[in-house]
Amino acid sequence: MAKLGAHAGRRVKPQLAMTAFPVLNRKTIALVGLMGVGKSSVGRRLASALAMPFRDADAEVEAAAGRSIPEIFDQFGEAAFRDGERRVIARLLEEPPHVLATGGGAFVNPDTRALIKHKAISVWLKADLEVLAKRVSRKDNRPLLTGRDPMEVLTKMAEERYGAYGEADIVIETGETAHNVAVDAIIKALSARAKEPAP
Repeated sequence: MAKLGAHAGRRVKPQLAMTAFPVLNRKTIALVGLMGVGKSSVGRRLASALAMPFRDADAEVEAAAGRSIPEIFDQFGEAAFRDGERRVIARLLEEPPHVLATGGGAFVNPDTRALIKHKAISVWLKADLEVLAKRVSRKDNRPLLTGRDPMEVLTKMAEERYGAYGEADIVIETGETAHNVAVDAIIKALSARAKEPAP
């Protein structure tokens, strides 16, 4: 499990990424984890650092459906959203390598998880539930939190999802630090993985 260390304060300049990390942008990097952990924010910065395109699965689902995620949940239910999410991620994984921020429940779906394992490198961004509860309580655009206590919801999600998240290729423990700290930790872990001999 990768932890944030002394290297974390170094910012990676995007214009140097292609030469500094030539082997890291050959495969899609899929970020997984609970809501509020920063998959989209970290993902955008990681994509910039590695000179890769960025895709946000939630945004892509909304574009495909022509509706916001809260509207999809309200009009069609969670099952319909998950089905659309699975199809959208399958399509995105056919694109050239990019950084992909997935929805919190995407990697829990066995079919989606198998696809990501086959076509991408998965990175679990993990943070203390107390930190996540504070973050998600600041926004009202998360259907699974509507009218519910964030800490209670996140605790239940952790129980249900951590087993699946634990199958990710890389685990990065984050906290209340700047996003560039997580980006640096991911790059270090990806670099170490790239140096490992092929099985």
